[in-house]
Amino acid sequence: MNNTKKILIANRGVIAIRALRAAKELGYQVASVYSTADKNLKHLKLSDEAICIGPPDSKDSYLNEAAIISAAELANVDGIYPGYGFLSENAEFAEKCKNSGFKFIGPSHEIISLMGDKIQAKNLMRQLGVPVVPGYEGPVESKEQIEDEVKKVGLPVIIKAAAGGGGRGMRIVRELSELWDAIEDAKSEANAAFGSDLVFIERYLEKPRHVEIQVFGDGRGNAVHLFSRDCSLQRKYQKVIEEAPAINIPDEKINEIYQISVNACCELNYEGAGTLEFLYENGEFFFIEMNTRIQVEHTVTEMITGVDLVQAQLELAMNDVYNFDQSKIKINGHAMQCRINAEDPNSFVPSPGRIMQIHRPGGYHVRFESQIYSGYDVPAYYDSLIAEIIVKDLNRDRVLNKMKMALDETVIEGIKTNVDLHRRLVTNDDFREYRHYIKFLEEKMVNDDE
Repeated sequence: MNNTKKILIANRGVIAIRALRAAKELGYQVASVYSTADKNLKHLKLSDEAICIGPPDSKDSYLNEAAIISAAELANVDGIYPGYGFLSENAEFAEKCKNSGFKFIGPSHEIISLMGDKIQAKNLMRQLGVPVVPGYEGPVESKEQIEDEVKKVGLPVIIKAAAGGGGRGMRIVRELSELWDAIEDAKSEANAAFGSDLVFIERYLEKPRHVEIQVFGDGRGNAVHLFSRDCSLQRKYQKVIEEAPAINIPDEKINEIYQISVNACCELNYEGAGTLEFLYENGEFFFIEMNTRIQVEHTVTEMITGVDLVQAQLELAMNDVYNFDQSKIKINGHAMQCRINAEDPNSFVPSPGRIMQIHRPGGYHVRFESQIYSGYDVPAYYDSLIAEIIVKDLNRDRVLNKMKMALDETVIEGIKTNVDLHRRLVTNDDFREYRHYIKFLEEKMVNDDE
């Protein structure tokens, strides 16, 4: 432990309080940045320094690279922790941190750049022996040319933005007559969201599960996996519930994908925490992307392995400490996380405002990761995620019961939240019997209830 290390948390909300706690437990000093809309965030009150970097709009604050670098210089920190979202996968920012003398707590800017382009990432992973979804990544030259390419791939297909994710720039095409308009729409949305209209085409899998592999590398050719997560409960490609490990996959198949993922990270000299995301259908895995950062759902992996992934990130970056031994990483039980959002549980419309009262769930192996407190004003400018409820138990059935209990204990008054939606989900027969898939919430739960 080195008590002299100091980091800057370049984020807000749930991940900021999570990172602060991890750093403080290691004896680090912490400086934090904030926008004028976030002056009452909990982690600011617990930081050694808090530096305002701009007005509410993200582009003027949390995406303002110059302001964050200036804050790091002012606070005289050793490293910058990006968390997830905002600048966490911005290769240019990672390079600027390095050039300014600060350790970017994550992989190299070269790796971030490589994996940030989904076309490059797919091609590279294919070369490294990772199975990918069949598709077409070449140029869109004409209507006739692209129709011929899609015929080779086979309908239905999904069009995706090469430079981003989160469901933006995505279109599903079931008929060739819809293809050209869908490509134009996807390119327009992708350009608006990511500044690039480059798209690619993949075969659309009808009812896949979303399974991801958590990896951690030392940047020098060594890496381990920390097993799997199932993130199939989604709404418009945004994850709602995550759990670990993914179950109902043959041992030989999941062990094969573990090894493939580790081998890829070793070949890339990958540094820090990362996630390889796959679609799983009919006994086959297909790589879709790699996230070169910590994930919102890292908590369920921590619960089943006993590994604090954020502390591991900090210790590797700040002290070059890498203590992972694959043979010693074991699965202990099952874990589940519900993302609690400030939104209407039926319409999903955001619900910013003042939290009048909050009661947090408790109990053995129950975590409540959040920045909120009674009297806290949830701003309207950012992602609606306000808390994560994470539980662990011996098996999935007991986890479902424990999560229901935790949700029943949770009280957040003053704003609308999706706690009621989660209660419905964890008591739904199809979800309890593991019959869900990526579009399950939209096709079954929402449509059935409205």
